[in-house]
Parts: sequence; structure tokens; C-alpha cells
Amino acid sequence: MKQVLSTPLQVSQVLQGARKAAGLNQSETAARLNISQSRMSHMELNPGSISVDQLLALMGVLGLELVVQEKHGGVDAEAGW
Repeated sequence: MKQVLSTPLQVSQVLQGARKAAGLNQSETAARLNISQSRMSHMELNPGSISVDQLLALMGVLGLELVVQEKHGGVDAEAGW
């Protein structure tokens, strides 16, 4: 799966979808991350609350990786230069 993420809602959808695709419920995922199920729920509903460390750990549990690349057109095109 390759997904471009531009909003927190998209992050939430991808993380929740990947968890479900892996056959994990929130409690099982939380146990693997050594956090509570309520924290797991909060992370899925409010991805802006996730630290980079937590995001990378969660992605690892879900078999995902973070790839950073230039947008099509680059920075100058986005800034209107």
C-alpha cells in the first residue's frame, strides 16, 4: 500500500485501517506498544497527539514505514515562486 498523507484525518484513517488489516484490535495493538487501550483509541482519533516516537513505534507494529519525498513540482512550485 502506498498512501499520500496531507491531513491528520488521513493519518488516522491509515493507522486504523492498517491495524484492522493486520487483524489487531486496539487492546492488542496497545499491548504491543506498552500503552493503554484508551491511549490507543485517543491516538487513532487524534493523530495530532502522537509524538514522532509513538508514530514510528505504531507504524512498526503495523508493518508500515514512513517515507519522505519531495512533492511533485517541488518547494518552489508550492510557494508560487
